[in-house]
Amino acid sequence: MIALSLAEIASVVGGQTHDIPDPSAQVHGPVVIDSRQVKDGSLFAAFVGERVDGHDYADQAVRAGAVAVLAQRPVGVPAIVVEDVQTALGALARHVVRRLGATLVALTGSAGKTSTKDLIAQVLRSKAPTVFTPGSLNNEIGLPLTALTATEDTKFLVLEMGARGIGHISYLTDLTPPKIGLVLNVGSAHIGEFGGREQIAQAKGELVEALPAEGTAVLNADDPLVRAMASRTKAKVILFGESGEADVRAENVRLTDSGQPAFMLHTPSGASEVTMRLYGEHHVSNALAAAAVAHELGMSATEIATALSEAGSLSRWRMEVTERPDGVTIVNDAYNANPESMRAALRALAAMGKGRRTWAVLGKMAELGDEALAEHDAVGRLAVRLNVGKLVAVGGREASWLQLGAYNEGSWGEESVHVSDAQAAVDLLRSELRPGDVVLVKASRSVGLESVAQALLDAEGEVAAR
Repeated sequence: MIALSLAEIASVVGGQTHDIPDPSAQVHGPVVIDSRQVKDGSLFAAFVGERVDGHDYADQAVRAGAVAVLAQRPVGVPAIVVEDVQTALGALARHVVRRLGATLVALTGSAGKTSTKDLIAQVLRSKAPTVFTPGSLNNEIGLPLTALTATEDTKFLVLEMGARGIGHISYLTDLTPPKIGLVLNVGSAHIGEFGGREQIAQAKGELVEALPAEGTAVLNADDPLVRAMASRTKAKVILFGESGEADVRAENVRLTDSGQPAFMLHTPSGASEVTMRLYGEHHVSNALAAAAVAHELGMSATEIATALSEAGSLSRWRMEVTERPDGVTIVNDAYNANPESMRAALRALAAMGKGRRTWAVLGKMAELGDEALAEHDAVGRLAVRLNVGKLVAVGGREASWLQLGAYNEGSWGEESVHVSDAQAAVDLLRSELRPGDVVLVKASRSVGLESVAQALLDAEGEVAAR
């Protein structure tokens, strides 16, 4: 974080100083909410959780090097006491962002946010110092924590914004006002909470409404609900996609033999060939979104294409491909799942598995509400249409819908199976995998199917050739 005195921080957040011998002492380290992450010069924000009260770790944090604690009550060590720590954290982030003057890029969407954010960050940091959201810390706590990691030399700040209801993105854009706002898509993720795709579009569109007239809205030309958001902003609009009307578009899209996308990138400044290191055709749209942002920030088509071709995955369990010594390939995409990302992952599996036996180990897609049965059934059917070798549906009711959809689509019989839990899936796979097989593991985060992928990697020596 940029160096700020405790007196300045107290003024910014409207807090009272307690047990602070020197108000001019400066916070220059990271702002953290876990006392185990404290470094010299940190500010420790003490949140009260369901099971843990951060105030109980205030003394530990200071002994570890924190200059002070942001707290809701005096804690016996140097502290800035506020009415609400979350509100104070947001106010501090707003102050730092405005003081820095870095170009702030914000993005949202129903699917692909984290992968696209990682691509944008890698492209932009090839040009100038860039700070970006780690993992999926895209909520009212994670976003300000990310913004506060920016320093005086930060040129670009790339922030992922999530929403679980109307008004959430408006709140986040108030904390960190964007200059460029990117909306990827409007899908079915969290549709059970929102009530419908139109409501999701209303929430996601809050991002473009927050843009200044001199800003830029980057919108998906291939998604009608996103494209319609052009009417909700006073900012310049740039379109990306495979549509011929897109300002930044892809032509001659194809997959390599290993399932990695390649295409000709077209921008208003020129064209250049891209061959990505990531897996799955769905990354083409993500790459075009990143290219549109980079173009707006002055990068040439050649610079963008080179950076996209060199970019890798920065976040765990998102199409994370590992080949075991015995030739079995594990594709760990178990961080989360919704109908759009599930379909994309299955298509990637089909492309990667040409000439090989493929397995789809799938679990529940959460928060689909009344659409849950139809969406799980549809994913099971798609697995059959894509000629996936075997579906292993893991879990309870939703998994049974996956398996039933597959069975009804192709009368798979023994080619689709429903197992009760992750361990049962591991046991099945250990007994039946053979060298050369490709295994996709994917479900909503709550299912915890990353344990299946890890167990298969830990068991890499157990599969005999047969």
